[in-house]
Amino acid sequence: MKLYNALTRQIEEFTPIDKQEVRIYSCGPTVYDRAHIGNLSAYIFADTLRRSLELEGYNVKHVMNYTDVDDKTIKRSQEKYPDLEPKEALAKLTKEYKELFLSDMAKIGVDTHKIQFVSAVDNMPAMQQLITKLVSEKIAYITDDGVYFSIKAYKDSGKTYGQLLKISSESTSEARIDNDEYDKESVHDFALWKVQKPGEPSWDFEIEGKNLKGRPGWHIECSAMSESSLGLPFDIHTGGIDLIFPHHENEIAQSTAAGELDKMANYFVHNNHILVDGRKMAKSAQNFYTLDDITQKGFDPLAFRLLVLQAHYRNEINFTFDSLDATQNRLRSLHAWADQRFQDVYVDPAHVSQLTVQNVGKAIRERSANDLNTPGVLASLYQGGLLDVTESHGLKNSDIAEASAYLDKILGLKLSASTDISEKQKNILQQREEARAGKDWAKSDELRRELEEQGIGVRDTDHGPIWYRF
Repeated sequence: MKLYNALTRQIEEFTPIDKQEVRIYSCGPTVYDRAHIGNLSAYIFADTLRRSLELEGYNVKHVMNYTDVDDKTIKRSQEKYPDLEPKEALAKLTKEYKELFLSDMAKIGVDTHKIQFVSAVDNMPAMQQLITKLVSEKIAYITDDGVYFSIKAYKDSGKTYGQLLKISSESTSEARIDNDEYDKESVHDFALWKVQKPGEPSWDFEIEGKNLKGRPGWHIECSAMSESSLGLPFDIHTGGIDLIFPHHENEIAQSTAAGELDKMANYFVHNNHILVDGRKMAKSAQNFYTLDDITQKGFDPLAFRLLVLQAHYRNEINFTFDSLDATQNRLRSLHAWADQRFQDVYVDPAHVSQLTVQNVGKAIRERSANDLNTPGVLASLYQGGLLDVTESHGLKNSDIAEASAYLDKILGLKLSASTDISEKQKNILQQREEARAGKDWAKSDELRRELEEQGIGVRDTDHGPIWYRF
């Protein structure tokens, strides 16, 4: 399997640390609001990566964090629950959005049962232990308002700050830091721990004879949670490209500052942005969408998943509702094909396909293993692939069923999740065929409309009707 590694800026052959288990850490949601479609695209990518690795025969341990204490969660909890104690307000807010997040994940086909979710609030001891270690190694220092990581001390120790990108004076400018609500307002150093401000939730932290009652900075959360869950180094770290700097760069610095370790993870793999109508998504631009916004317009959440899979994860995706509409039609055609496993579809004996589920599976596996080439996987279904062969010459029910299940393993589109139509609906189909044979077109049309009212369409072919769902 090959992946683009941001550490080396090139596509590399993936080699796991332990052949028995691949360990992945994914930066998860900040649970103060609904995840937007850009966030969700990152989780679809991470889910697809896990699926592809499993197709290659690997066991995968996939960990994803909840950022459930930070500037945003604290501010929103204070606004929403002003009468509650700070910790209680924070817990109530983040519990609500964790549940909404898991619901959204299930709707877009992410198998959350394959993910171990970890919470920042539940990992305070691990964060404090790491901060204490960094202070003792003189890589971090204590001030009146918290504990800060010294990039200068890190670099002076022989470590490289800028493993994921070239760090320049411009990329660490004062303006950049001022706009980062998580970082100290300084050109270089960033907060590991923040002393409590009035009205904020706080945790005791005994360090060097002081109790710095407060809460962690953003970056230290992921360093501590990934190490405590997966050990160091682990195999793959995923996230959106917007997290490369400062978040992932600071994670690497924190995780490698003490000792001889020079890598946090062997591979950093990032997905690109989603644009909306060609522009960066932003609430101020009124082009900021959640999954709920999509479903309220009548779109299937899996159509959004397919839209993401149609682009390579390292390319930008331009989201429009027109493109989502076209993708939903494509999703319906895929499900209509998969539903032929329940039907007596004609198979032309003169053109028995040499296309087998085994060689289709091989092509799919090869493309998914080539830096997650999901557009290539989808293309393999057309242009002489499964759908074309089924349309031209038919395909056995058992082959469609087996192929649908295999496609679900990598695409997660739930092609094999549907059930057969009811016996009553089958009887209506049979009555309609009898009406057509007797040239009773009025009765035939009446029965067609009856099926359509139940969400079942009928496509008439030379070899009999094929039903499909709207």
